[in-house]
Formats: sequence, C-alpha cells, structure tokens
Amino acid sequence: MVRLTADLIAKSKNHFKKKNRGLSLQDYLRTLTHLHFSSQNIEDIGDLSMCRNLTVLYLYDNHITHICNLDFAYNLTHLYLQNNDITRIDNLANLHKLSKLYLGGNRIAVVEGLERLNKLEELHVESQRLAPGEKLLFDHKTLCSIARSLCVFNVTNNNIDDVRDLAALWEIKHFSAADNKLANIEELEEVFGSWPWLLQMDLRGNPACKTPKYRDRLITACTRLKVLDDRDIHEVTREFLVNWKASKEAKKKKNKHMISPPFTNGGMMGHQGACPHVCCHAKMHGWKPQQSYRVQQLKGSLNRQLNPVAVMSDMCRPTHT
Repeated sequence: MVRLTADLIAKSKNHFKKKNRGLSLQDYLRTLTHLHFSSQNIEDIGDLSMCRNLTVLYLYDNHITHICNLDFAYNLTHLYLQNNDITRIDNLANLHKLSKLYLGGNRIAVVEGLERLNKLEELHVESQRLAPGEKLLFDHKTLCSIARSLCVFNVTNNNIDDVRDLAALWEIKHFSAADNKLANIEELEEVFGSWPWLLQMDLRGNPACKTPKYRDRLITACTRLKVLDDRDIHEVTREFLVNWKASKEAKKKKNKHMISPPFTNGGMMGHQGACPHVCCHAKMHGWKPQQSYRVQQLKGSLNRQLNPVAVMSDMCRPTHT
C-alpha cells in the first residue's frame, strides 16, 4: 500500500531540487505550500503535520478510500481529491480556510460533514460511482451551514431527481446538474428562481429539457441568468419573454373577472344579464333566466297599457273600504 508521508515527499523530485539548495527535509516541509501527488497510486494519507503552511493539495486520480490526517492543515484553501475511492465526506472540520473542494468521481452517497467550512465557495461532487438505483443525497444541516459562502456547485451525473433541498443555497452563482433525472419544470422554476445571484446553469441531459418552453420559462424565472446550457442569454430575449409573460398574466386576470355567475337549479343567480354564450346554452336546454321582482312589475304595467280590456277590467273592479 502506498501511503503519503514525509518520507515519500523526501523521495520526490521536487524535494531533491530543494535539497541541492541546502534545505533539510524539515525546512522544506515547513516552506511547502503546494503538494502535487496525483496519479501516484496512493491509498492512504499519512502524517503530514510538518507541512503547516500547505495551501493547495493535489491528490486526484489515486486510490484513497478515507479522508484523514488533515487536521493540521489550517491554511489549506484548495483540496483536490477527485477520482479516488472515497465513500464519505468527513474529517474536514479544521480546514477553516478551505474555499475549493473537489470530490468528483468517488463513491460518496451523501453530501455531509461540511458544517464548519464557513468559507467554502466551490464544491464539486459530480459523477459519483453509486450503486444501481442510488442517487446523491444532501444533508440539510450541511446545506444550511455552507449556504452563505457556496457560489459554485457541481452535481452533474448523480441520478438526482429532486432539487427542493437545494433551495437553501441562495448565494449560488454557477450551478451544474447536467445528466441527472430532473423532470419537474415547475420545481426547477421555483428553486432556481429563488437564487438571486444565479449567473450560469447547466441542466443538459435532464428530462425537463424536453418540456415545451423549457428555456423560456427558466430565463423568465431566473432574472440574472446569463448562460443556460452553455448558451448565452441576450438581454433583448429576456425583455421580450418577461413582457410576454406579464401580458399573458394580465390577460388571464382580465378573463377571470369576466366570468359570469354560476348556474343554480332555479336559473341564473343575481340580477345581471347573462353572457351571450350562457344564454344560448340556456335556451338550448329550455332554461329561463330568473327575473327580479322589479322587472316583473314593469312588465305588468306595460301589458296593462297595451291591453285596454285589462285596463277597463281593473277600473271596474270594486274596491274594499
């Protein structure tokens, strides 16, 4: 098993160059800020506590199964662990200055263990090698903890079918979720529309992309979005879509106010005249609109004026004292 230790660093070509300049191993480790050990078949991280000034650590394309022995790295800002065999995110609590974390291509099933990384700006967990039927999940406590700092989030190709848990990440500017199973366009509008600073987003390869007006709806919902699915969004296009949506909503509101009162078993409710299409429908079924008492009085008076016989009959009718 290959283990990353001070001895392994001492055998590296970079240290050999420093040694020729008169630096001892201890001095070299103290001055070390960047450590490159990618593609070295490393399976475990050993004691690196002498590298206290380490800021960038490259350990991608190895066989690491567990994140450990990094408690000393208070100054670490960039950690590259993609394409290893890591199954869980843990032992990162002391990395208070960490701003970029790369964990793509591992075996992580849950995004967790980041509660104390208050300066984390980028998180890359794309293409996890999950068991059949599994999808990447998100711990709510972790999401809430990194919500104020996280700006870049990459969850591409993880069988994700629901993004409602991600609504808490309101500082997101760049979001990648291509090749997942997102299908509910209303859900996407609601969540991504709640991210006020979203500038770039990639959702290619999701079922929702086949929804009619998919692009138009997301451009309208995400007011600051500049790039969607690797295609620029022109301001003229956004203005047109926003105006079109406002016009459509105004038309719906107007039509709603023009809806006639409902039918009852006795006819039309209220004293207002029915709409033409309602009257035609009523005549076809033999229904008669209900008339107010005042209308009936006026009709009776008019009939008496037009019918002299009825008038004379009224005049001759005896009165009671």
